Amino acid sequence: MERVQGIGGFFFRANDPEALAVWYEQHLGVTRVPQSYDQQPWRQESGPTAFAPFEKDSEFFGRPKQTWMLNFRVRDLDAMVSQLTDVGVEVEVDPETYPNGRFASFSDPEGNPIQLWEPGGVAS
Repeated sequence: MERVQGIGGFFFRANDPEALAVWYEQHLGVTRVPQSYDQQPWRQESGPTAFAPFEKDSEFFGRPKQTWMLNFRVRDLDAMVSQLTDVGVEVEVDPETYPNGRFASFSDPEGNPIQLWEPGGVAS
């Protein structure tokens, strides 16, 4: 069975994205997204990751209408897409291969957006 390898990105809304990115970089060491393919993105150390769905009315996340998109790194995008479509998941594969890899998008059963990323080029 093909499995995701980890989180390739986490995308979320902010009132002032630039200021928030600076804050994360200054206070947590999470460097901002590179502005060119010549720069390297923030690299995380390997280790455990908690993945836990919460009740819809949980106050843990703060704002009730919090939106997000989760990006998972995958080893073989074609195999993962095939595995998902074989069970009826509609997946949209981006036809372009970018300098940092290939992408596909779909939604989970509750409509939350998920992106798959097969790294390649400068980001692998």
